[in-house]
Amino acid sequence: MHWRFNFRPLWAISRNTLNVWLHNRSLMAASLLPPIAFLLAGFLAAASVSHSRVALVNLDKGPQGARLAQVIHQSDVFRVVDANPIEANNLIHGLRVAAVVTIPADFTNTYLQHEPSPVTYEVNNLNLDFTNDVRRSMPTAITEFYNQEGAASPIKVTMQEKDVRQRDIQLYQYEVAPILILMVLIAGLVNTAVSTAREFESRTVKEVLVSPVGDKSIALGIILAGLIIGLGSGLLEVLICVLFKWISLPAWNYSLIAFAVLFLTALLASSTGLMVGVGVKKIQSAHALSTNTALPLFFLAGGVGVLAFEPEWLQNIAAFVPLSYANHAIQMAVFYESTNHLARDLAVLVAVNLTVAFFAIKLLKKARSHII
Repeated sequence: MHWRFNFRPLWAISRNTLNVWLHNRSLMAASLLPPIAFLLAGFLAAASVSHSRVALVNLDKGPQGARLAQVIHQSDVFRVVDANPIEANNLIHGLRVAAVVTIPADFTNTYLQHEPSPVTYEVNNLNLDFTNDVRRSMPTAITEFYNQEGAASPIKVTMQEKDVRQRDIQLYQYEVAPILILMVLIAGLVNTAVSTAREFESRTVKEVLVSPVGDKSIALGIILAGLIIGLGSGLLEVLICVLFKWISLPAWNYSLIAFAVLFLTALLASSTGLMVGVGVKKIQSAHALSTNTALPLFFLAGGVGVLAFEPEWLQNIAAFVPLSYANHAIQMAVFYESTNHLARDLAVLVAVNLTVAFFAIKLLKKARSHII
């Protein structure tokens, strides 16, 4: 009986917040569209930078020139366009390719005679990222060519690769995890903050605060609504990514881990939103503060890169951002089916959730005492 007595007002408060969100199209769009736009932008950006467009000019008519051209085509680094010298010149000067790779006409003959025959490439260094891709990839492609020749190769090359992870994750796939965290964060944080601030600004919060419902029930009711919105938004993104085959769901136990992390992230976003809404009590201020809090946290948590490869000062800051641990846990579970540092990640998220919820209830209690 005691549980039913407490759950009814809690659900009534949650249902009110959910109804406001469902009937407010602008608020719904503000919480759903930015992360989806980030997801689409990440996909388009990855597609444009992951494979540099390169013109290949093969002047050699022999078998070795054809084999080298095949290696370059199959390198999975370039988007290769076969061209003659005139076409290649027009392409690079028209900024339609990042580089022109030229296999000399005597490549096969000099190869058989064990003499040097330089493969040249002209790089348009307009963008350092594209330029470095070509500079790193061309020596790798040539090394792979000599490796495939085996004992017949005039240059003895043996390549052995040892991967740390069992899977190769595309750049746009890797960005799904932080953008997923962003969607959960924005949906839970913004909606809870704005909904709470609206109650204070319109003075309708008096009806709740003067009721015989306890502070914890009121706070948990508001947090529950934000949790449902944030978690639902995150699951929506997962569904979109699965349908478009950007990601595939891992085994059920790792899927449960990912769901638990999303749950804790949504809970944290909702609790933080309650603090923001009670703190500012104005709709416009709550919207601006919550949005401008979510986006910097997204970038600090590794939203556009790999934290392990970032400068040390940025890694030190990220260590104090709870979303860094949520991002890491989801990446390990979804991409690699790994529990690497899972206990640490979950411990941080649980501890931060408890702390934020405690202060959110304290703020609500203080606001309640002023109104009553």
